[in-house]
Amino acid sequence: MSAPTFTSVLTVAVPVSDQNRTKALLEEFGFETHLDTELRPGFRWVELRMPGAGTSLSLVAAGDGLPAGIDTGIRLGTPDARAAHSALSGRGLTVGELLDWPTAPLMFSFLDPDGNRFYVTQDHAG
Repeated sequence: MSAPTFTSVLTVAVPVSDQNRTKALLEEFGFETHLDTELRPGFRWVELRMPGAGTSLSLVAAGDGLPAGIDTGIRLGTPDARAAHSALSGRGLTVGELLDWPTAPLMFSFLDPDGNRFYVTQDHAG
């Protein structure tokens, strides 16, 4: 068998209208800034990670070819979905219903200030 072509997901980019605002919001909820630099004039790259995580979230400037307000498909884990739901709601974000099904972990979705949708699922240990 040959070696795999890909071995990991390094980063997922999310378009935002205000990198500073979204960076500050994510830092409030435990993300740490891994990289924040201007790669070329007018192109800033902001990369955040959860402590100990290998995959990062990159905040890129939204524009005509890269609109904000997308369903990111990103699933974030939490040890306490009820507390996370309350914290996000308390921050004034649009937060979906906390789904409490007997056959699945607690989960919900929320929108960042640009309308990008993220999903939250309670970790198995939670």
